[in-house]
Amino acid sequence: MNIRPYRNINRRKTKKIMVGNVPVGGDSPISVQSMTNTLTTDIKGTINQINEIMDAGADFVRVSCTDEESTKALKTIIRNVSLPVIADIHFHYKRAIEAAEAGAACLRINPGNIGSNERINSVIQAAKDNNCSIRIGVNAGSLEKNILEKYKSPCPEALVESALNNIKILEDGNFTNFKISVKASDIFLAVLAYEQLSKISNYPLHIGITEAGSLNYGTIQSSIGLGRLLWTGIGDTIRVSLSANPVEEVKAGFQILKSLGIRNKGVTIISCPSCARQNFDVINTVKIIEEKLSHIKEAISLSIIGCVVNGPGEAKQTNIGVTGGGKNFHQIYIDGNISHRMEQKDFIKHVVDLVEDYAEKVRV
Repeated sequence: MNIRPYRNINRRKTKKIMVGNVPVGGDSPISVQSMTNTLTTDIKGTINQINEIMDAGADFVRVSCTDEESTKALKTIIRNVSLPVIADIHFHYKRAIEAAEAGAACLRINPGNIGSNERINSVIQAAKDNNCSIRIGVNAGSLEKNILEKYKSPCPEALVESALNNIKILEDGNFTNFKISVKASDIFLAVLAYEQLSKISNYPLHIGITEAGSLNYGTIQSSIGLGRLLWTGIGDTIRVSLSANPVEEVKAGFQILKSLGIRNKGVTIISCPSCARQNFDVINTVKIIEEKLSHIKEAISLSIIGCVVNGPGEAKQTNIGVTGGGKNFHQIYIDGNISHRMEQKDFIKHVVDLVEDYAEKVRV
């Protein structure tokens, strides 16, 4: 169905960069990423997890490079996956050089933590030589000592100053192929830092609430923080940081984008919370149908409402609508129009078939 006019979001204009073959910033789609939690030296396990993350729809993936063995493994990993890989580097400049030479699409570093100007310039040169972008990764939990001494504790101004210092380091090295993040586990701190930085810099922003928490709580935290930023047009690529399977991060990221009408992927199910008016078991029906339709990639909206109070109205706003009726007969709508009635028998299979047929028509 058409996006309603009042849902339009005016994205902030940013510089476009490339992370491998994925454009970030400018008018590019907002990308979704996750990070592996396998040991990078476990090459087979890491490749398998990257493929799972890719199958979930991620645009690229981050892999930790903590030592020389990890960067050696990274080269083999990159050769055996099709998803652009971001190398996560902390402190040691040689790991950054090795990762760039191994084929990393991007380096996640804090230039200010790399060391001397000579070391910083060697990392920049490696990025240039290997067509590798950089993410300046400022985090409230690892701010530079001098900035913490100045501000006493993490605050929006501290994160932004750290970002600006690191921007200057890269610009002084004649390098502008980078994006920036100013993450914090505190929603208010992260949002305010991103809002401040977006007013004074046009580099693309990677947004996220770092260390957000468990699957449920972390998803809620990220939805509030990222939702606020995305709604106001801030953000070019996102990660939902969860203490969970990385695939869940990708799913949550797309759900956030989908809820704002920014990037639709897969089946969006609009369903009622169920009450005494329901004419079928809404909760279990939705659970089963959602699982059976998880393979659908096309953007399709499906409403499943248990009674005729709100059912017809919701059905008229979705591609396929189901409204519970009396005597075990339910009304089916297609593109807002009444299509047919059906019995409760084989109800779930019928709805799944309808969505799959609709997806096939959209695909063609």
